[in-house]
Parts: sequence; C-alpha cells; structure tokens
Amino acid sequence: MPNLLDLLGRMLIALLFLGGALQKVSDPAPVAAMLGTIGLPGWLVWPVAAFNLIAAICLVTGPKVGRWALLLAGYCLFTSWFHWQLRADPWQVTIMVKNWSIAGGLLILAANGPRRFVLRR
Repeated sequence: MPNLLDLLGRMLIALLFLGGALQKVSDPAPVAAMLGTIGLPGWLVWPVAAFNLIAAICLVTGPKVGRWALLLAGYCLFTSWFHWQLRADPWQVTIMVKNWSIAGGLLILAANGPRRFVLRR
C-alpha cells in the first residue's frame, strides 16, 4: 500500500505542474505579464512551460524523482511571491501559502525519495 500511495501522491502533485504547462501554452499572456513585473522577458513563459511539463512527467515516472522534487520545491517557493497581493487580491495570499505547502510535500519527497513505482532510480 505505501508504494501505491506514493505513486498516487506524486501523480496528484504532478497534475498541478501539468496543468500549469497547459495553461501557459494555451494562454501565455498572463504569465508573460507576471514575468514582466519582476523585469524578466515575457518569452521565458515557453521554457517555463516546458520545465513544468518535463518536471511533471519525471515526478511520476523518474528518473531522479528526488532531484525533480527538490527543483520543484524551489520553483514553488520562487513563484509564490507572484501571489503576494494582499491589498489587490487577498485570495492570492492563499495561493501563495498553498505553494509553500506543496513545496513542503516536495521536500519530504526529495528527502525520502520515491518508493517502488519509478522507471529508474
């Protein structure tokens, strides 16, 4: 049962990043605008979308699930600051805290590694 729960957990977390990749590809303008707010070029939306897609696949299938989990934890912490909009939209702060929580789960995965269901360790 722990092996199956581990796989299910990785799949659920990966869904978030898969959805993010699809969202960025289907409507890149909002992400490009967010990148612009911190002085980054909008075209970075494309490598970020590719990163989201590849990371989601590797989080579920391997290889190096622990390293992908660590990278994604850092990504969640970094991108959470886009949601610090306390006065403009207080609900965005909830999304920021959820990003921190996801990063926490990814750090646990990075520390413990995946169980049995990976293509390669």
